[in-house]
Amino acid sequence: MSDRAEQNALLEVKHLQTSFIIDSELHHAITDINFEVKPKEVVCVVGESGCGKSVMSLSIMQLLPNLISKISDGEIIFQNQNLVDLTNKQMNKIRGKDISMIFQEPMTALNPVFTVGSQVQEILFNHTEMSKKEAKERSIELLRQVGISRPESIIDEYPHQLSGGMRQRVMIAIAIALHPKLLIADEPTTALDVTVQAQILELLRDIQEKEDMAIMLITHDLGVVAEMADKVVVMYAGQVVETSDVVDLFENPKHPYTSALLESIPRMEEDVETLNSIGGIVPSIQNMPKVGCRFADRCPMAFDDCKKVTPQLAEVSEGHTARCLLFDESYPAKTEETGEASV
Repeated sequence: MSDRAEQNALLEVKHLQTSFIIDSELHHAITDINFEVKPKEVVCVVGESGCGKSVMSLSIMQLLPNLISKISDGEIIFQNQNLVDLTNKQMNKIRGKDISMIFQEPMTALNPVFTVGSQVQEILFNHTEMSKKEAKERSIELLRQVGISRPESIIDEYPHQLSGGMRQRVMIAIAIALHPKLLIADEPTTALDVTVQAQILELLRDIQEKEDMAIMLITHDLGVVAEMADKVVVMYAGQVVETSDVVDLFENPKHPYTSALLESIPRMEEDVETLNSIGGIVPSIQNMPKVGCRFADRCPMAFDDCKKVTPQLAEVSEGHTARCLLFDESYPAKTEETGEASV
């Protein structure tokens, strides 16, 4: 990790804001997103469903529908190039080659009317000069690399003939076909049983080490975060609320939302009848608070100003940031409601 700390960022997201048109009005799905991914680093983006994790990843890949959405502010710098300024034709040269993505549900991401082999070969034809024979051989090699047995026959089968775990392996094979520098994995273990989840995570870790690529892993599973991450980005209601290296986040969480997420994890050593949960729900983008902390309605540490003053993402220690008035130096935090003991 010390070597990574000295490297320049492979991906830098700066003040990113993505908006959707709903009922003829523009609503911000994600706002002021700032983080970076360094070469060979595994960054986990964590948060509840509806926090904007997938919107952020699709914004990076420039895959959101143009008619109803747009990147309304910010930059996405990949290898010193701002992806927001690129045309779709220019992005097509980067997608799949330099940045690849594993989508959340392989059954819908894979085309049901094409064989597995044709879908693996498609990316090879789009980005290389391979012949049909070479592409077929490379496809078989890729399927074998991701742990699929009898790949010679699997290439002629259709997605519905495969199990969920095998379909996910096919998606990984497509994603790593051209040795990308960055792999975005959007909840790659969703809907898989626990044993298969462990196999997929182990496969991703092995590939990451062999290919020397960076991974941005999107998940709501903190067990996956503990297993995979070098660095963690915590999102809530379309904003980054905390960033930290994985050890510091688990040992010393700062934002009340992060603490609540950690407290909701079932623990083997505790015999309890009910698990801890976070009351309330994530606000929809139509009902997002205009000012104040977006977590205030659900936060056990909230005080009056939490709904009146918008907190900024502030550094609380080296490499550790939090978006909370308790740690915002620009806000006079010593009040009757909080006091020094609350900080």
